[in-house]
Amino acid sequence: MSSGIQIKPKTAVQKTKTTSLPCSPEPAFKPPPKPSDKLNPKTIDPFRAYSRPPSAFAALYANGGIPCRLVHGSVKHRLQWECLPETVPFDPLLLILAEGLRETKHPYTFVSKEGFKELLMVEGATEKAIPLLPRLVPVLKAALAHSDDEVFGRGLDALVQLSAVIGPSLNDHLKHLLTNLSRRLMDKKFREKVTVTLQKLEQYGGKATVAIIKSKIPTYCSISS
Repeated sequence: MSSGIQIKPKTAVQKTKTTSLPCSPEPAFKPPPKPSDKLNPKTIDPFRAYSRPPSAFAALYANGGIPCRLVHGSVKHRLQWECLPETVPFDPLLLILAEGLRETKHPYTFVSKEGFKELLMVEGATEKAIPLLPRLVPVLKAALAHSDDEVFGRGLDALVQLSAVIGPSLNDHLKHLLTNLSRRLMDKKFREKVTVTLQKLEQYGGKATVAIIKSKIPTYCSISS
């Protein structure tokens, strides 16, 4: 007497269900990417080879470590400070903003440039900035040595702003910055702006500045001559 249980042999169809499907072949022709794809988060691959981790300045800004934020205006952007700039310690904020001058992406370029300028405008900035010069000058030197033209321009602006605040106190450190200015003086694109910067340094630094400048840039003509 049979038990009534029958084992059916596997059919060819059943076998195909257990096998894995091969990867779908890519089409022979791919349409070119649209310009808007660069702005579409769905098309951005975070694991692409060119993706880089954020800079220290960018990471600090994103984490709220810099007490000011960019406010977009219809005509002009501005900074909004979380507290009065007068109450912010220059050490380390002035150094951090100076580091940010080497940024090349928005909004970090604006935040670093405008923040550096506004911090030097507060009451008592001279006394607060002078003790930082041994650490601040190498940071400005790095901005002036940068290959990016806009970074160099921001470095020049920051140097003039600093000189206007601390005056002759910059003279002891000036020789470390003049080599990069001398190099850019040969570039027609920056010749006028570098010359104006040197004149401002002389204006704020006094007569002793002329000899320092001429030691590195013999062709410089004093504004008093």
